Amino acid sequence: MKIDVLTLFPDMFTAFRNESIVGRAIRSDIVDINIVNIRDYSLDKHKKTDDYTFGGGPGMVLFPEPVFRAIDDLKTGDCNTKMIYMSPRGKILDKAKIEELAGMDRLMFLCGHYEGVDQRVIEYWDMEEISIGDYVLTGGELPAMVTIDAVVRFLPGVLGSEQSHDEESVYSGLLEYPHYSGTRNFRGMDVPEVLVSGHHENIRKWRLREALVLTMKNRPDLFEKYMNKAGNFSKSEKKYLNKLIDEGYIIWEKFKI
Repeated sequence: MKIDVLTLFPDMFTAFRNESIVGRAIRSDIVDINIVNIRDYSLDKHKKTDDYTFGGGPGMVLFPEPVFRAIDDLKTGDCNTKMIYMSPRGKILDKAKIEELAGMDRLMFLCGHYEGVDQRVIEYWDMEEISIGDYVLTGGELPAMVTIDAVVRFLPGVLGSEQSHDEESVYSGLLEYPHYSGTRNFRGMDVPEVLVSGHHENIRKWRLREALVLTMKNRPDLFEKYMNKAGNFSKSEKKYLNKLIDEGYIIWEKFKI
């Protein structure tokens, strides 16, 4: 996959491209991430890229010329390309969108700054606006990194197992259960006995219970989605979930499954 990122702050991506899973994916030629400095395409002698917004108001807006020139320079060939503008007014990034993006041949991210970018850029290039949450950041660089990291994990050959991302927290439908490592007792805190018992089925059930409890407490929206799918569970899974409801570990007020 080819990924282009248009930004005013290219240095922010230096460590991102070199470290961890993204860095390994680049070194393995699974993904190519090209960082483009929008200022390089400014015709202003001071490399100016922003101006006041028409109609008045606070803040500055990226004007279209340098962005258009940068994209014109990058747009080569007819490959399957998705143009993305990271914006708090876009649709929230989720698993379905990440999987869709991972299926593209090429992604092109525009990182806005100041008060945003001239609307004509978004409309002319038919950019999809994507948000990583209902809050405002200084620019689109961090949201672009979040999106790219999530997409790269879905590319074949990036993770150790092709099923790894589906087993992870959130993607599985539940938050992840607690993990323990190192010594069995650390500063008076013990590893739960079941995890050192060697009984794999009991360990599996303990992890499911902990994941359910954590999801119920921290993400009730995910918990409800998970429980609403209970009709598709196996007979043994339904039996265990009913046991947890009876014992008060999880609360499902609608009905027993």
